[in-house]
Amino acid sequence: MRKVLAGLVGLAVAFPLLAEDFPSRPVRVIVGFTPGGGADTTARMFGERLAELWKQPVLVENRPGAGGSIAADAVSKAPPDGYTLLLASNTNVISQVVNPPAFDIRNFTAIALVTNAPMLIAVNTEKISAKNLQEFSAMLRNAPGKYSYTACNMASTPHFAMEMYRHAMGIDALHVPHKGCAPSVSDAVAGHIPIVITVLPTVLPFIKQGKLRAIALLDAERTPSAPDIPTLRESGIPELKDVSLQSWNGYLAPPGMPGAIAQKLEADIIRIASNPDLKKRLSGAGLDMYVVDAKKTQAQLRSDYDNLARTAKAANIKAE
Repeated sequence: MRKVLAGLVGLAVAFPLLAEDFPSRPVRVIVGFTPGGGADTTARMFGERLAELWKQPVLVENRPGAGGSIAADAVSKAPPDGYTLLLASNTNVISQVVNPPAFDIRNFTAIALVTNAPMLIAVNTEKISAKNLQEFSAMLRNAPGKYSYTACNMASTPHFAMEMYRHAMGIDALHVPHKGCAPSVSDAVAGHIPIVITVLPTVLPFIKQGKLRAIALLDAERTPSAPDIPTLRESGIPELKDVSLQSWNGYLAPPGMPGAIAQKLEADIIRIASNPDLKKRLSGAGLDMYVVDAKKTQAQLRSDYDNLARTAKAANIKAE
């Protein structure tokens, strides 16, 4: 018994020391998506600043595939010592809903959410005359099944966001999935599929050129990158007062991480997020700063899961 107590006391003393000295070697951040996307950009921009703060390299490793589950699986099996982190997105939550992996993303140690890629509904200006969400919604309601839309991949975050809107409004429209957001936008610009739901950076150039028209953001708040585009909630349509979905990116760690190390990671990452130059660089890449602490991150993981599970059931969304 004395040995057990001594061991527990030793661990209690060691955790603060570990947190104080952390990190003493390179930290690896695993990203479940290809280079150049929102999650990868977030990992690399934050990684540069964290490396400066910690005086240790921050190594970004891309392991794309299975909706982020390949990367998340690797992190789930890593030691919970703070030296292996997951740069997650809510695509990881979608994967948990439509094709549950062996691990549960909700059991990971939440650190912080840091960025958001705003999503929106946009339409081809020659094919769709609707100028705002009220006109757009009326157009779809008055012609059930007539209009098709594209939202990047099947079971993507934009797809789920559109389904939330569609089911809240009782609208019948056909989803035409693509392999990626860029092909979706190309088809919308060409007028083949006149309605597209995607992240802002992929459509903003075409909106500025007048080829596409922004109808509404699917996020909870307006974005500084395009402050004139209203949200669903601002439309005044009662059914949409609670409808929104963030395309967030943030840090998770393996389950069971010592509290002191998790708290240090949280504090350091949130400290980095307050840097105005970083905010400017992220905005240039089409990302908004979206800083959420560990406790609220854990709550958002569970809330998003519940909302997405309801949407998947209602719209019969399944993995490709």
